[in-house]
Amino acid sequence: MRIGEIAALVGLTPRAVRHYHQIGLLAEPARRANGYRSYSVRDAVLLARIRRLTELGLGLDEVREVLAGDAGRPLGDVLRELDADLARQEREIRERRLRLAQLMEGPLTGVEPVSPALAELLAAGPATDSPTAAKDREHLALLDTAVGDSEIFAGLRTLAADPAVLALYEELDALDGAPVDDPRIAPLADRMVALTPDALLAAIPDGGPVMTGFGEALLADYPPAQAEVVRRVMVALTERVKGRTGR
Repeated sequence: MRIGEIAALVGLTPRAVRHYHQIGLLAEPARRANGYRSYSVRDAVLLARIRRLTELGLGLDEVREVLAGDAGRPLGDVLRELDADLARQEREIRERRLRLAQLMEGPLTGVEPVSPALAELLAAGPATDSPTAAKDREHLALLDTAVGDSEIFAGLRTLAADPAVLALYEELDALDGAPVDDPRIAPLADRMVALTPDALLAAIPDGGPVMTGFGEALLADYPPAQAEVVRRVMVALTERVKGRTGR
C-alpha cells in the first residue's frame, strides 16, 4: 500500500502518518524501487491502534509507552490515569460553570470575573462614580487574583455599607493634583484608620499592611497627595497591629 492508501484505510491523513514516522512512533517501511514507501497490513494494524488510543485522549508519548510492549506501561495503568485526569477535568468544568452561573445572576461589577467572596463584597457597596472607588475595586480584584483570601473581603463587608466610606472616597478624589503637604492629608488618614475594623487587620497576611515592593507599587498608582494618605494609613495600621499583638 502507498501512504495515501494506508492513511485512507485507517482514517488518518498522510501528513499524520509522516509525523508518526518523524517522532519514531511508526517505523519507516521498506521502499519500492521507485522510492515510494510500501506499507503492509501490519503497519495498518499498528496505525489503527494508534488512532484508537489517541481518540481515547492519550498523548503520543503515552501511546508510545503502551506500544512498547513489555518494556512499556500496561495499557490498564495508562487508561486508569487518563480516567482520573478526565474526572479532574469534569470537576473543574463543574466548578467553572457554577462560577459562571453566579456571575450571570449578577449584578456584574465591572471588574469581573472575580471570586464569589469579592463579588459579594462589591455588590454590597453603594453605587458611586468616584475615580478613587473605581481604583479601589481594581486593587481588590488584583488582591483577589494574587491572594484569593475571602477572609479579607469578609472583614471589608462592614465597611462596604458604611456611608462614611463614600465621604472618604470624595475627600480622596478632591486631593487629586494636590501637593504632598496639603493640610487635608493628615486628618483624612486619621479618619480612614479609625474606620478600619480590627477584624480586617486580623485577616491581612503577616499581621499588617507592611511596606513591601507591592506596597511601593501600590503607592505609585496614586497621585502624590492621595499616595501620602495611603502611606500614612498603612504605617498607622501596621503600628496598630503591633500594639495589639505585642510584636
